[in-house]
Amino acid sequence: MDYEKLANLLFPNVNKTPEDYEIIYPERDLPQGAKVTRLGPSPTGFIHLGNLYGGYVDERLAHQSGGVFFLRIEDTDDKRYVEGALDLIIDGLEFYDIRFDEGASKSGDCGAYGDYTQSHRGEIYACFAKKLVSEGKAYPCFLSEEEISAIREGQVERKEAIGVYGDYSPWRKASYEEVEAKVNGGEPFVIRLLSTGNPNQSGDDAKRFQVEDAIRGTLDMPVNFLDVVILKTTGIPTYHFAHVVDDHLMRTTHVVRGEEWLPSLPIHVELFEKLGWEPMTYCHTAQLMKIDENGNKRKLSKRKDPELSLGYYREKGYHPASVKEYLLTVLNSDFEEWRIANPEADIDDFQFSTEKMSSAGALFDMDKLNDVSKDVMLRIPAAEIIDFLEKWAEEFKPEAMHIFDDKEYLSKIIDLGRNDQKPRKDLVYAQQIVDFISYFFDDMFKREEEYPAEVPAEDIPVILKGYLESYDHSDDQSQWFDKIREMGSGLGYAAKPKDYKKDPDNYKGHVGHVSTVIRLALMGRSQSPDLWTIQQILGEEKTRARIQEEIARLERNL
Repeated sequence: MDYEKLANLLFPNVNKTPEDYEIIYPERDLPQGAKVTRLGPSPTGFIHLGNLYGGYVDERLAHQSGGVFFLRIEDTDDKRYVEGALDLIIDGLEFYDIRFDEGASKSGDCGAYGDYTQSHRGEIYACFAKKLVSEGKAYPCFLSEEEISAIREGQVERKEAIGVYGDYSPWRKASYEEVEAKVNGGEPFVIRLLSTGNPNQSGDDAKRFQVEDAIRGTLDMPVNFLDVVILKTTGIPTYHFAHVVDDHLMRTTHVVRGEEWLPSLPIHVELFEKLGWEPMTYCHTAQLMKIDENGNKRKLSKRKDPELSLGYYREKGYHPASVKEYLLTVLNSDFEEWRIANPEADIDDFQFSTEKMSSAGALFDMDKLNDVSKDVMLRIPAAEIIDFLEKWAEEFKPEAMHIFDDKEYLSKIIDLGRNDQKPRKDLVYAQQIVDFISYFFDDMFKREEEYPAEVPAEDIPVILKGYLESYDHSDDQSQWFDKIREMGSGLGYAAKPKDYKKDPDNYKGHVGHVSTVIRLALMGRSQSPDLWTIQQILGEEKTRARIQEEIARLERNL
């Protein structure tokens, strides 16, 4: 077979050579040790947690080493393309401060290694496919879908490896004349890699290779034996081929991707070998897992788990700093220890390391995210939280926009208890925060709980009236509580909870039950930050008005 002649038959319009592209895309001029990473999402319109998870690894590896992080749009599967997906990808990741140094952008490509959209790079893939054909390392295959299905059915019946390879690929040994007749007749064909692996080898005779994974260490795997498709009938490359060509020409040094790509690694290693290139360093991350309602660990699912979508966290209103900080606890085993030692440090000061990443399933835990968020929100100044809340409310809760009319008032609410010796950690995400502080606003105020059972119904208006009679807004906290204790004692409630505990038959309840009545009248809930401080923020007029309204409501219902 004259492979050069065959290559010219199949690719008559390819004029550039591989050497031309090596000149167009030279080695990058970067400091020694600098890493070049990329994120390569598909433009499906669905931005998921895995994109952010992997993107954060990419960003840290590149930027901590003085390297380059770029965005490449991997749109070779045109059936999955969604209009406007690029904007969704960029906006979704920028919200979490994942920013690219070069690559595809909303205003066009930025950088010297484009085009950064794979569907625009057809001539490049054709050039390197032609190279492989010209060297006898790839060939045209005219098998129809029906013929491939028949091959697979036979392989299943005989319990053989599934796929096109060896004797199951009749076009491996076709003559030039046979191929020429098919091409001239307009028959569709794909280009397949001519694998040198042997599917019949087993045990100690099986050929294997080793590669160093930056997360998993040494990987020992059998070599590829499948004649995989590298160019489809449309001329569009498969992921296998496009990624190898692009990452070589764009001078990527580290490829971060999910462990679901591990079975494809032998194919990619063989492609690098056939093209005469050194593979870059692979970093196969663990899959994101969750504990389901039955207590079983399983992979996060797009169909079952709304929390896989980044839109879920935007809609709930998680601060991007909270999500990033939580992801680091999942990504690096020593992050939490570092954070304890550096409670006020910028998250970017943490030295991220692939060696500290788990190769087992990474467990995503919403409860843990909420706990991390409480700590993160405590470090963010009230003014920044208010700005974040306002932007969130504008998009997701416009009916609450009025709470931003008086930002000085709102700032006092947000800071309530946050500067105490043991600061309160009540703020988690925007939706929760707005609900949590709603009792400060009359139009959002609602009674959510019943009065304590220890307090007889007829005592409740008596307590509230007595409270109003003695209430002095200028009292300090000690004076204020002494009055509640004195009033409660006069109504038969123990002045101290421990007194009630010792002799419950001698009291109706204790002072805590009395103060809970006041708290419920003012806030509609039994759990809240410090009641005296809340009243100072509400102001005397609103405090008195709310108690009076509750007394009136109770009397109407008698």
